[in-house]
Amino acid sequence: MQDRESGWTYREFLQALKECSPYDFSEYSDNSISRRIQKVMQDNNLTMEELIYRIRTNTQFVEQVVEAITVNTTELFRDPEVWQYILHKLLPHFSSYKKINIWHAGCSTGQEVYSLMVLLDHLNLLDKADIYATDISRNAIENAKKGVFRYSFNYINYNRNFKAVFGENDAPDFRKYFTCNEGKDTISVVPEFLNKVKYIRHDLVSTKLPFYNRFDLIFCRNVIIYFNPSLQSKIIQMFHNQLFPGSSLILGSHETISGFMNTKFTKNGPVYTRTNAFHFKY
Repeated sequence: MQDRESGWTYREFLQALKECSPYDFSEYSDNSISRRIQKVMQDNNLTMEELIYRIRTNTQFVEQVVEAITVNTTELFRDPEVWQYILHKLLPHFSSYKKINIWHAGCSTGQEVYSLMVLLDHLNLLDKADIYATDISRNAIENAKKGVFRYSFNYINYNRNFKAVFGENDAPDFRKYFTCNEGKDTISVVPEFLNKVKYIRHDLVSTKLPFYNRFDLIFCRNVIIYFNPSLQSKIIQMFHNQLFPGSSLILGSHETISGFMNTKFTKNGPVYTRTNAFHFKY
């Protein structure tokens, strides 16, 4: 992967970024990272050489680049069949627990976090939940904390997903959980949800975990698909270490656990369960 005009390669860009910041994207998949770097170059009208120079001389620009290359799309109840499984098959298992530890890794702007909170509330489990949500993007974390989404682009799809999860005739009112203001073009999460989540900026790849907790549920959907196989294995191993035995990891619909780590989980529907053991209902 080389910039035709300057001869500088994407790998040289990644090395410069690693040297000048805490971020290491060297184990992201080539296709995903190259497309995003190309877009940064186009948006800023820079050659690769100029981009690398800016990285080495402008720390504020480094943050702008990181935000640009870590943007991921998300939505409320994305892949409704996954959330149906979580609602009907997975979450009822926690009815006898006194506390449920949950981590959303790579939470983006929070739609997945609030999707799960709706299900937890519907099953009267939300008060038991201790919820952490992390993402590398500062902007994503700040937007997630606000819990406000665009109405015009999202309402029809979000409401359709919502009804698909619960069933057309059984779904609670969408507006029980989200305040919709078409005039202001906003969908706002109800205030009582906002203070329930501990949002933390965190880089899965190169930063130590910001907590010592082990978890009953870890969500990391549509994140590791952007990593190369080696990094995927490292991240899955880390998730395995953070899960209680018998607890569950939920990945994206097109993500799988392969290689040696596959022997440490059993798969049921979209859920990977850490094998071997018993979890005390503390």
